[in-house]
Amino acid sequence: MSPATTLLRQGDVQQKMFVLHEGIARAVWHSPEGSERVKEFYFPGECCFLYLSWLTGSVADYSLQMLTPGVLSEVPLRLLEKEEHQAVKIALLRQQLIFKEKKEQMFLLNNPEQRYRYVQAHFPAWEAQLTQKDLASYIGISPVSLSRIRARLNKG
Repeated sequence: MSPATTLLRQGDVQQKMFVLHEGIARAVWHSPEGSERVKEFYFPGECCFLYLSWLTGSVADYSLQMLTPGVLSEVPLRLLEKEEHQAVKIALLRQQLIFKEKKEQMFLLNNPEQRYRYVQAHFPAWEAQLTQKDLASYIGISPVSLSRIRARLNKG
């Protein structure tokens, strides 16, 4: 899979999840004006799909896109509804709930600099793997603000 490959388009119905073996992907919202907001990143060993779309059967609010070259497997989401796969389904839901609670806590309890430090502490490899634009979008600030935060931290 090459960089910038779209796995799922915003507005489409999600039919499958992608298991990343190599590469990095992202969930991103595209505004009608052309701006982007990064919701999530996916790394090797992770399942790349949109939980809300899967659980509600609604169209995707975000696109899933490869950021780097990658290798992935496609798994039909309907398999997770089968009785023999309920343990996998519950494990995925549990993992996602914990991750989302931590992310919500990061946003609610921290200012932009603290959010950046949180990412540094909990996801140290991200700095080298992601663009400044994507990292800034993920923590809810502009690339310029992230650059200023980095400069301030490097001084101190």
